[in-house]
Amino acid sequence: MSHLFSPLTLRSLTLPNRLWVSPMCMYSAVEGLPNDWHRTHLAQFASGGAGLIVAEATAVVPEGRISPRDTGLWNDAQRDAWAPIVQSVHDRGGLIGVQLAHAGRKASTWWPWAPQRGSVPVADGGWQTTAPSAIAFAGFAEPEALDAAGIARIVDGFRTATRRALDAGFDAIELHAAHGYLLHQFLSPLSNLRTDDYGGSLENRARLLLEVTDAVRAETGEDVPLLVRLSATDHAPGGFTPEEAARVGGWATEYGADLIDVSSGGLVAHQRIDAHPGYQVPLAATVRQGGRIRSSAVGLLTSGAQAEAVLAAGDADAIFAAREWLRDPHFALRAAHELGAEVPWPDQYLRARWH
Repeated sequence: MSHLFSPLTLRSLTLPNRLWVSPMCMYSAVEGLPNDWHRTHLAQFASGGAGLIVAEATAVVPEGRISPRDTGLWNDAQRDAWAPIVQSVHDRGGLIGVQLAHAGRKASTWWPWAPQRGSVPVADGGWQTTAPSAIAFAGFAEPEALDAAGIARIVDGFRTATRRALDAGFDAIELHAAHGYLLHQFLSPLSNLRTDDYGGSLENRARLLLEVTDAVRAETGEDVPLLVRLSATDHAPGGFTPEEAARVGGWATEYGADLIDVSSGGLVAHQRIDAHPGYQVPLAATVRQGGRIRSSAVGLLTSGAQAEAVLAAGDADAIFAAREWLRDPHFALRAAHELGAEVPWPDQYLRARWH
């Protein structure tokens, strides 16, 4: 049997295969509300055979949005807008999670195709950003350092957003602690210069992530899968390291996480990344540590054979992909065909199953 097309059980959820859709921001929401674009975008991957779809980075508080066009789950109207989107995925036989996020110092920025760059001014719909320390990302506005009350509000934001996600019907939750956003900012000594209980040692820098993980697990109960996305290296001297990521991943699993979604980078503008096919797989293997922690790999994984080899080598338990799903929303069906794996096809597509 193909490793890629073998099932994986996380808590009460059995995923039919291990080729999953990474969260990808669409920058198409209004006031945090997803819309028909999101419904069509996400439902197509269920028709294409994805084992799990994770909806884009969704802000837990308004000021946690990457851009003014990001989705949210900080109010009930957003919950109600997500519900029919989730149902569309379920109607096509798919499973869907949502990535809960706070962008920290990288919030209030222009969307990728806007003519401007950098931070959105308050006069144009932007807002004051927050971070562990008052250190700006290069080219962005300076954030305010969070105080104890601000940290407590963020933990509660993740908790209440989780409740809304579950009420909307999502099958799984992912916490975004990667790509230079708030939870990652606390983890890295390059962006966290605090001298209180949330700064200094790795245990202190991981405290907020673990508090969020604990609060979210308490809200989900024991049945719902919980994933944590980590950037396992900052690709910059003095930054967060793969060995630290393995330790944090282990702590997160003790607090209720079921799988560490391993990515990298995004914290600092001076990062240096040698991006090539599979370049992040060794990071997933380091975090996985021979199977002690479940991990997924991501990053320029574009074929069934390539994904199969990663799993066969024991470097990860699942594969996330992003751009390849945009190029081919039926990536899983194509990969199964390449590997000779028998997988269910939508009845409407059966004529394409065989030559």
